[in-house]
Amino acid sequence: MPRYNKNFELSIHDVDLIEEALRARGRELGRMRLALSDENPADLQSVSVIEADQRENEELLGRLHNQKVFYRPGTTPYVSG
Repeated sequence: MPRYNKNFELSIHDVDLIEEALRARGRELGRMRLALSDENPADLQSVSVIEADQRENEELLGRLHNQKVFYRPGTTPYVSG
């Protein structure tokens, strides 16, 4: 039985490409959602599927964001701006 690889070696560029692809997918899902009518009963199931895909897409983008380590110097107080 095959096992999943739990260690990934992705560069910053790779992660950036993945994030951009997810954002493009989110834009496309948004356009699809706007094209459907809330009044047509045949579209209601499609709307719920699209919204579930949008939610999953945004959650994945959030998990990627939460795994980033942002620069913050450790020896002196950090003052931004």
